[in-house]
Amino acid sequence: MITSTANVQVKELVRLMKKSRARDEAGVFIVEGPRMVGELTGDPSWRSHIRKVYLSESYAAKYPSETEELKKICRTELLADPVFDHVSGTKTPQGILAVAERREYHMADILGADPAKAHVLVLDNLQDPGNLGTIFRTAEAAGVTGIILSSDCVDIYNPKVVRSTMGAVLRMPFLYVEDLPGAIGELKKEGILAYAAHLSGEHAYDEEDYTAGCAFLIGNEGNGLRDEVAACADRRILIPMCGHAESLNAAVAAAVLMFEAGRQRRK
Repeated sequence: MITSTANVQVKELVRLMKKSRARDEAGVFIVEGPRMVGELTGDPSWRSHIRKVYLSESYAAKYPSETEELKKICRTELLADPVFDHVSGTKTPQGILAVAERREYHMADILGADPAKAHVLVLDNLQDPGNLGTIFRTAEAAGVTGIILSSDCVDIYNPKVVRSTMGAVLRMPFLYVEDLPGAIGELKKEGILAYAAHLSGEHAYDEEDYTAGCAFLIGNEGNGLRDEVAACADRRILIPMCGHAESLNAAVAAAVLMFEAGRQRRK
């Protein structure tokens, strides 16, 4: 059991928890809490990606049978409670976290088995960790096949974002790209129509047909879509609003559009 915060492993864990560059260089991410770690260890396709699971002393004592099962699946390390608290990214640590290697996705993964039925979300310069986590969670529920993000979007592997996805980050294919207009162009070559959520939309969002391959373009929380990204859209759509509200939260707007596509496809 590791009892000192000066331990090399502990220092590296803290670095991975706090620094996106450290995570990028190591090619890993951190999941925390029994639910998320359980999803990671319970999925055979992810088990080979697990580098190590860390348990607090009190967690291991409270769940001895689970601890023994974990030892059979992957490498584990026990941390004294104060050390685990030092490492954890939450105010109330739950006593278990895992370091896992990232899974690489490609455009084919984003399109799904049938590009003609692809349901894609394209995110331009989103900056709020809570928004991104909510979008991933909602996208999975709405039947999205994959998510494309501009390279300046918030880091999906930020531990706060990972937690807020509620496990969707383990199941939703996604791709960061340097050239977002170029990526949208690739989608359009596959026959996918691109719809920009935009205040100058020509039609209300529920007046369009999303039963064929479609991609929704969602912009930055404060500034919306950049002009060069909005210009890639086949159509601009508007979410009608009452009152004096000028726009919706990015995650809410994305949810409205994704679930409208899901509703149409269930018919």
